[in-house]
Amino acid sequence: MTIHCDVAILGGGTGGYVAAIRAAQLGKEVVIIEKDKLGGTCLHRGCIPSKALLRSAEVYATIKESAQYGIETSGAQLVFPKVQERKEAVVEQLHQGVQFLMRKNKITVLSGKGRVIGPSIFSPKSGAVAVELEDGEMETVVPAHLIIATGSRPRVLPGLEPDGEFILSSDEALTMEKLPASLIIVGGGVIGVEWASMLNDFGVEVTVVEAANRLIPTEDEDVSREMQRLLAKRGVKVLTGAQVLAETYGKDEEGVQIDVQKGDETETLSASKLLISVGRQANVENIGLENTDIRVERGFISVNEYLQTNEPHIYAIGDCIGGLQLAHAASHEGLQAVHHLAGEEFHSVPNYMIPRCIYTRPEAASVGLTEQEARERGHQVKTGKFPFQAIGKSLVYGSRDGFVKVVADQETNDILGVHMVGTHVTDLISEAALAQLLDATPWEVGQLIHPHPTLSEILGEAMLAVDGQAIGI
Repeated sequence: MTIHCDVAILGGGTGGYVAAIRAAQLGKEVVIIEKDKLGGTCLHRGCIPSKALLRSAEVYATIKESAQYGIETSGAQLVFPKVQERKEAVVEQLHQGVQFLMRKNKITVLSGKGRVIGPSIFSPKSGAVAVELEDGEMETVVPAHLIIATGSRPRVLPGLEPDGEFILSSDEALTMEKLPASLIIVGGGVIGVEWASMLNDFGVEVTVVEAANRLIPTEDEDVSREMQRLLAKRGVKVLTGAQVLAETYGKDEEGVQIDVQKGDETETLSASKLLISVGRQANVENIGLENTDIRVERGFISVNEYLQTNEPHIYAIGDCIGGLQLAHAASHEGLQAVHHLAGEEFHSVPNYMIPRCIYTRPEAASVGLTEQEARERGHQVKTGKFPFQAIGKSLVYGSRDGFVKVVADQETNDILGVHMVGTHVTDLISEAALAQLLDATPWEVGQLIHPHPTLSEILGEAMLAVDGQAIGI
């Protein structure tokens, strides 16, 4: 059977289904092809389930520390299967919501494996998709435009491939039935530090091994130092500038052992399990790209500024094109692609202006350039920094840790970047992103009357601190 449509989308993750909804809103006939579940990695194996677990970990940590709030508790017990049940309930509710949105917007959903085909009897140009349905039947979708949104998967280390028992990727870790007594996390990027924070709060003994000389090396150095200090303060062992030696990996009934090299010294680490967290790899294999003129460079689909591939009627978005592998970045790219193929204007932003969030305890968030990046681009930099310990609402929350740092241009007074560590900063970063989008100056944001007592006051103070005008310090 052949299905003709205006837009076909290969992949039903966040970028894919957002693109599908917008295309339908613009009056397009849309088909979305997904081999697993609508919602993709973010909903089922990433953002949502991990944040549900992190929330349970935060609640558990708060209960254990409740005496400082004047509340005595006893007998509080972590029941991890119920933690997992809550996570699954959250995921399922959101999954049903996505399915409802497909029905509401009259989007055809094909459940099966899609493969792009070249010119054929179905179409004189490549971009049609052969779909093997779950029941084994075949469908051919012939769209005027195709959007590839196939996402990514956890990257593996040779010799340390996940086995689901002793060596885990984030996918397997999310489905653990019980917590390990101890865990070695290989990789101290965003995913690695989130798992370190979560499992530490759950009572797991955690060691993080990072090859770079600091945790979360893509973030501002001040944020990296604060994150490492706070994790170490909670008992997480952190080894930076260190490499795991895969050839030394071993396992027995007690767990795993592996050697770690740091400079000229080698240390043997032992734990119940090993979590590999070294980034994500684009899903570009076995989707028929060889039947097209689409280029794959360094493992990612190559696109232009409008997200078009070498074949202008075929677009690609999200993790499969690299860049910021974030759900909200993929959504934005999906909207951009749809508006472009529809011939409409769309305001896109460069990757560095997309907010980045880390859901540790406390959280970290940033937008724009780090101080180092700003200097490397030739900016004359001035900075302002304000601590959470001087914010009343932060003390009410029971947190003295963290800060907000603003990086600005000395000559133009433009906001170049904002970097945060502290309570609920993932909710605060949007104001900074809006300020940068609107080309506001630190002084202008500092003039905004932030309500008191709120955590948002810290952003105004940090902006004023750029020119030495902060009130609270």
